[in-house]
Amino acid sequence: MISQNQLLSALLITYNEESNIREVLDNLAFADEIIVVDSFSIDKTFEIASTYKNVKIVQRSFDNFALQRNYTIDLASNSWILFIDADERLNTDLQQEIKTVISQDNAASAYFVARDFIFENKKLRFSGWQNDKIIRLFKKENASYNNNKIVHEKLIVNGKTGILKNKLTHYSYSNYEDYKQKMIFYGKLKAQEEFIKNTKPHFFHFYIRPAYQFLNQYLLRLGFLDGKKGVIICYLNALSVAVRFQELKKIRAN
Repeated sequence: MISQNQLLSALLITYNEESNIREVLDNLAFADEIIVVDSFSIDKTFEIASTYKNVKIVQRSFDNFALQRNYTIDLASNSWILFIDADERLNTDLQQEIKTVISQDNAASAYFVARDFIFENKKLRFSGWQNDKIIRLFKKENASYNNNKIVHEKLIVNGKTGILKNKLTHYSYSNYEDYKQKMIFYGKLKAQEEFIKNTKPHFFHFYIRPAYQFLNQYLLRLGFLDGKKGVIICYLNALSVAVRFQELKKIRAN
């Protein structure tokens, strides 16, 4: 008999994930509970997810990523949480590793998992993504997201952390326009963080910071080895930094 402490809740927050929602929910079918919190998608995300009998789906207006994730965690019935994004996938080896880990008496409080970044169906090997890892598996009672980090949210863990051997597959870049809009959205959210920190943008923020972001990823993080794909990813990530401080300027002017 499986202990309550060994049951797994798979969590997901969504907005307009019609292209991903079926595949990710099918991918999470090994979990004991699946919960989706949707930010009132205007596509068919909510309707599709609602057809899954093993999925609990609720809708909540989006304020920021940290608050949305913490709200979703509160809905979970089980101690172990697997929190992934709609564009991430777990292979069968990773699924089995997760089941094994959560059954161990000496399990850590949280686990990092490395990710392969997929650029239009091919793995991006450099451009800053070669060492990408993130906490995706953790105990509910030992972790929560920092509400002050409203984008690229940080999980605060009480206890030791480990790292899983198998990788997540991250299908973040499907096409140029979608990724560009994602980077602009992140940039605008980061502007709110900078406003809270009372950052006063000037020449350094408008010009040096975006240039550094590009050169760091393209040269120091070997983005040039990814060819044209490296140029695109490094440029769009630098664009997000530029948008952050332009948006901050607008916020401060109001």
